[in-house]
Amino acid sequence: METMALLEKEMVENLLPQKFPFVMVDAMHSYTETSLVSGLKIQSENIFVENNIFLEAGLIEHMAQSVALHTGYQYFLRNEIAPTGYIGSIKEIEIKKLPQLNDNIQSEVTILQEFAGITLVNIVTKLNNEEIANGQMKTVLAK
Repeated sequence: METMALLEKEMVENLLPQKFPFVMVDAMHSYTETSLVSGLKIQSENIFVENNIFLEAGLIEHMAQSVALHTGYQYFLRNEIAPTGYIGSIKEIEIKKLPQLNDNIQSEVTILQEFAGITLVNIVTKLNNEEIANGQMKTVLAK
């Protein structure tokens, strides 16, 4: 069963600083002040697809962009332009399985702490409700 996206591809792309071919999120399924569920359909033109497999670097970038989407949407709701963010650090990313071409992955971002433009998040990525990756990241907003 496919869940209806709260935001579709074009809107999501407008909220991300990354542009094609580097966009690794194409849907937002849910949003709260402290969480977000994003989605990505793995397609052949994706730069991180090799031999029909979505590579580790793509998964990590998908996770990071899911965090960026949360920030971008927060600013959008306030009618402000979102600043660019960077990955400050990545802690213990565990990748259990790599998705394949045409798979739909979803990542749940949970904000653990937010202070002075630095956000600590927990991210769980699933494929067909099976956890395939998880980890923690710190993101930093550019001043």
